Amino acid sequence: MGVDTAAEILVVTGDNPERIRSETALAELVGIPPVPTGSGMTGGRRRVGHGGHRRLNAAICRTVIVRMRFHQPPIDYVARRTAEGRPKREIIRCLKHYVIREVHHLLRPAQRRPSAAS
Repeated sequence: MGVDTAAEILVVTGDNPERIRSETALAELVGIPPVPTGSGMTGGRRRVGHGGHRRLNAAICRTVIVRMRFHQPPIDYVARRTAEGRPKREIIRCLKHYVIREVHHLLRPAQRRPSAAS
């Protein structure tokens, strides 16, 4: 992730710290919560929601696109999922959720540990 993209994520999430309680809340802020599609007979297919912060979604999307071209684990993931017959849009959606998990883990406040003196 580049410096500009990381700065964009920090600025947007810093504006809304009370909204980021979980990975799901961060996904909703970005605008990529998994929304079920179909009648329930489709085997759990999902689509991306249409709300969220546009600049944050663009930053996450830039990160995913760059990783799909230059980072080996996502390249392997895309090749494997494409071989399974998954559409590219679904692959990108899954990679966005992976990036959200990483970002949430980094943004999570450090757990307070009891000091040795107390």
